[in-house]
Amino acid sequence: MFSRQKYISFVTAFVASILVSSCALLDPEARSDSKKLTVGTGVPVLSKVETQAVATRNADAADDPEIWADPRDPSRGLIFGTDKQAGLYIYGLDGAIRGFIADGRLNNVDLRDGFATPDGQRVLVAASDRGRMGAALYLLNPDTLETSPWGVVPVDLAEPYGLCMGRRGEAFIIVINGTDGQVRQLRVAAGPDGKPVATVERRFGVGSQTEGCVIDDERGLLYIGEEAKGVWRYNLDPAAGDARVQIAAAPSAMLKADVEGLTLLREGDRTWLIVSSQGDSAFAVWRVDGETPVYGGRFSPVAGNGIDAVTGTDGVAALGGRVGQFPEGLVVMQDDSDSESEAPVARARQNFKLVDWRDVKAALGL
Repeated sequence: MFSRQKYISFVTAFVASILVSSCALLDPEARSDSKKLTVGTGVPVLSKVETQAVATRNADAADDPEIWADPRDPSRGLIFGTDKQAGLYIYGLDGAIRGFIADGRLNNVDLRDGFATPDGQRVLVAASDRGRMGAALYLLNPDTLETSPWGVVPVDLAEPYGLCMGRRGEAFIIVINGTDGQVRQLRVAAGPDGKPVATVERRFGVGSQTEGCVIDDERGLLYIGEEAKGVWRYNLDPAAGDARVQIAAAPSAMLKADVEGLTLLREGDRTWLIVSSQGDSAFAVWRVDGETPVYGGRFSPVAGNGIDAVTGTDGVAALGGRVGQFPEGLVVMQDDSDSESEAPVARARQNFKLVDWRDVKAALGL
């Protein structure tokens, strides 16, 4: 016979297993495909801050971050982070939640300053929207730090997945890709009525599932991660078609599939490409301001400063120069299994970790 305590434990475990199974049947993204490694294989660094965990528990929720610092006063900054089951979080540089927009199944997020609207210049924020099949757009008022939904741009993809933004002169560009490897490049502006107007500039295919991407505005380049194959570089000019150069292959000593988030960090005349290597919880770094990329090594945020290690990482974002309390730059990455201390735990929460760029440079000797 079961005791009352054993019976309650049995029922709790049974219900939990049903919920997990049902979630997996409803959405394959409800469970991460990462390895849940305890320690990454890159050169160790420590996180300085971590965000509050996303509220969606027991599901593959936190995905991709992006960083904004006020160019007029870099002490004022925000971090945007997607919860792919619920919407968009806005965090302060202290990791605290400053806002949340319940906007459904958002996956990747990016932004650009100086976007012209009838109400003045705003920061254009975009996120891939797997529920409404397009790109969800938001406007950040740099004076009030308030972010508001602006509209949704539909795209003809089987499932909008990865997204990145850039500028080509005065044009604002959104690149969005799908789980089948198809890519769409759009030009977005505010129409006379203040609503978004989007024009598709280019369609092409990478070959297989892709997600992470990043645009180098200064050089007019687009970097895309093909999850099982590596990182490719394209010209942002639509006339360039689908011509590309491979930056790094996966699997390799530099990248272990899946290739996930991509980001760029600029400091002076140097530009660094950072790529998350989900298969071994590490981040690979290249210098990419010259014609030939120069590999700089790999790093992994490990447990310390009262913060747990980054494992099974997905999205990553970086911003050079002063960002709040980070004088030379900030790197933010998703952590697939967050705990409230340094100790590893069974995966139940996800959040974002903040790493000082100076620590990365010191660790890798950049």
